[in-house]
Amino acid sequence: MQPDERSVMAAEVTSLSWILASRQPRQLAGFYAELLNTSVRSGLADHHWIVPLKPSGTLQIYTPSRSRPWPTSGSVLAPCLQRQVDADPLAALTRWQEQVMALGGRSTESPRREPFGAECWMEDPEGQRFLLLVLPSRPGTHDKP
Repeated sequence: MQPDERSVMAAEVTSLSWILASRQPRQLAGFYAELLNTSVRSGLADHHWIVPLKPSGTLQIYTPSRSRPWPTSGSVLAPCLQRQVDADPLAALTRWQEQVMALGGRSTESPRREPFGAECWMEDPEGQRFLLLVLPSRPGTHDKP
């Protein structure tokens, strides 16, 4: 790479977003927008939707090309939805899990307390795994067994 090429690349902004394959991208985008208290906007095609993430980034939901194999569900990379609370993380997580299930999500396990807070693996309406994570606002304040 030439020195001029490096200065052009340094001036470009690189961002990270999530991309998720879906058989019904508009509906799945609505599911995540509701979970994240944000909106949905159209993407680059009628099968591509964007959910803005706060404070920055995006979740892009799309239908893959028919000429490519369908991506494997439940692979190593998964979204993590995280909240901080002043109350008991496990109680807050249990309430959150109920809200997710009311939206069409499925629980794959019971919420559990961990040394860092509380967590629970879930599946969205299409079976994609994601993690709900609740952390205490002040570490060490809710370390009950």
